[in-house]
Amino acid sequence: MIAIVAALFLLSTTLPATAQKTPDVAPSAMDRDLMEVTVPRLHQLYAQHRYTVTQVTQWYLDRIARYDGTYRALLYVDAKGALARAAQEDAEPPSQKHGLLWGVPIVIKANTSVQGWLTSAGWKGYTFEGKQLISPKDALVVRRLRDAGAILLGQTNMPDFAASDTNISTAGGRTGDAYDVRFSPGGSSGGTATAVAANFAVLGTGTDTANSIRQPAANNSLVGFLPTRGLTSIAGIHPLDWLRDNTGPLARDVTSAAIALEVMQAEDPLDPWTKGSSAKAERGPYTKYLNPGALKGKRFAVPWFILEGSPSVYRGQPDAPPFDGGVVPETRAAFMKAIDQMRAAGATVIIDKQILPESFFITARRMNTRPYRREGVDLFLRDFGPSSYHSVAEYESATGQQFPPFMIGGIRPGKDTGGPLEQRSIDNDPNRDSNYYGPQKEALAIYEDTLKKWHLDGFVYPALQIPTYDETLPGASKAGPYSETGWVNRIGVPAVSIPGGFYANGLPFGLEISGIRWHDGDLLGYAYAYQQATHNRHLPELVEQAKQ
Repeated sequence: MIAIVAALFLLSTTLPATAQKTPDVAPSAMDRDLMEVTVPRLHQLYAQHRYTVTQVTQWYLDRIARYDGTYRALLYVDAKGALARAAQEDAEPPSQKHGLLWGVPIVIKANTSVQGWLTSAGWKGYTFEGKQLISPKDALVVRRLRDAGAILLGQTNMPDFAASDTNISTAGGRTGDAYDVRFSPGGSSGGTATAVAANFAVLGTGTDTANSIRQPAANNSLVGFLPTRGLTSIAGIHPLDWLRDNTGPLARDVTSAAIALEVMQAEDPLDPWTKGSSAKAERGPYTKYLNPGALKGKRFAVPWFILEGSPSVYRGQPDAPPFDGGVVPETRAAFMKAIDQMRAAGATVIIDKQILPESFFITARRMNTRPYRREGVDLFLRDFGPSSYHSVAEYESATGQQFPPFMIGGIRPGKDTGGPLEQRSIDNDPNRDSNYYGPQKEALAIYEDTLKKWHLDGFVYPALQIPTYDETLPGASKAGPYSETGWVNRIGVPAVSIPGGFYANGLPFGLEISGIRWHDGDLLGYAYAYQQATHNRHLPELVEQAKQ
């Protein structure tokens, strides 16, 4: 299996061009070949001259046109640009070396800068006529995806500024889950998740401040990968909380996610977190870690606070879940079944109340990044804002609109405690250690010491503590399905959500594994081994006209 994956990986860098006309093919044949296609398989189809890049791109555009009026996963579709790029790749000479994502149609989350596209971050305030936030350049992750040959189909919906666990935005409305459009796909990368799950693209980008790649991946039976903080650049991505934000891929399979991560990672002068990351990261290609036996002999543990909740943290707080954060019975049952699958694949999984108890969670939550939110927004607008404004103050002056207070130090009703906080620069703030660096260092030390003490390779837990829910019912909550995995972002370790099965109602359950900093390849290997042992994902049945 390793040899096959490695061969396909090398094939993707040396694909022959398909400049000659490929015969017309029946739609049924394309449906058979492209539905759920992986990056290596798509490259194999190109190498066999089965399809041109233009034909494949058109197939995805046709699916979007047919189904996205129901699911509303995309805010913007660049059909003209995508087909032009596809034709350009079809015309390349056979001798030309191709990138790892050559001819691969993808989607980009709406908070990520694409030159010439409107970066709404889901917020209608950036869409006012004549004052739109039209990006002057690509974010580095986008540029690297382009350079690798990816075909950018369009931009996915997201909640305003990524500040929700569901996917309802003022710029694009509500996105539905691919497995049942009435249900929440989760947020804030729910647009990308629904698009990829519905086969509107081969893969897509997500961002994650607290759970926003992994939670939507779980709700759509996808692989969602959160890298070690600093492996990928967040420069050019509109922040929610720039001290916790991260970006990574969502895909239907681990191999495609691994190839996308290989492309996306890079050091970026505009993102200081990435400095030195090339020397710290495991050597690529990441596909070399994808061994079906990777779980054999490995040891994992379950964080106790996730199973049992955190009553002393949540009780009386405005953002408290009604169950103190613990796992509800149906999720616990799905999780225990997934643990049995891991054990059957050769892993040891330990459940012990001493392992990452509530005290760890309390320490991680002591991190206070609210005094620095405005700095993150100002830095983004400085480098990626339109010609008419390059800061929050300039935005307000140019548009006559107030910037949302919670993004610049004010409170988010029902979420933030206390009043507005004075905004500061983290580099010059004398309280930066007590606010941020100190609690982060302490929580990371607890995490890493626990790994050593128990001889662990990682931790395993449900990606959500409750199933997703029907958002169309009268009185349904709009806060989103609950997921207590934001501690991973706070300490900067990698994590991956993978398809873990399905609930009785047909909605997906996601299993999450967190790993060791800068061992992203190993973590991908564990995910791959679990996926190969279980094959838990199945294709959603889409509808063209949903009953709302």
